[in-house]
Amino acid sequence: MKEDAEELVQDTFIRAFGALESFRSDSSLRTWLFTIERRLVIDRRRASARRGKDVEMDDAHAASGYDALDAMVADETSRRMAGALGALTKMQREVFTLRVQEGRSYKDIAEVLGSTEGAARVHYHNAMRAVKEFLDD
Repeated sequence: MKEDAEELVQDTFIRAFGALESFRSDSSLRTWLFTIERRLVIDRRRASARRGKDVEMDDAHAASGYDALDAMVADETSRRMAGALGALTKMQREVFTLRVQEGRSYKDIAEVLGSTEGAARVHYHNAMRAVKEFLDD
């Protein structure tokens, strides 16, 4: 069972890293990761059902609180993201933080940093690319 949980966490991060550029910060990174994890669980249950294995899907299987897997995902996410953010330039890190964590518009970011909206977009794009490359390694 522990191996299944570790495999699920690994698969969740692989999917997340592959789709990092599509993360729009409409929700928190944690929520986004849990959504990916939930979809993987559903996919695995469907695959098991197709192979003829009896898989019950009821409320008892639903995640209802914070558990060890949540802690493992949160810790790994924090560690990897801290490393990725540490690899960014100061400007990229500021733009990334304002956009992802605070949900600011490019116009607001430009005003805060004394820059142009276009420059804020470029810095954000470069930051996202750098974070994705860092996380892919």
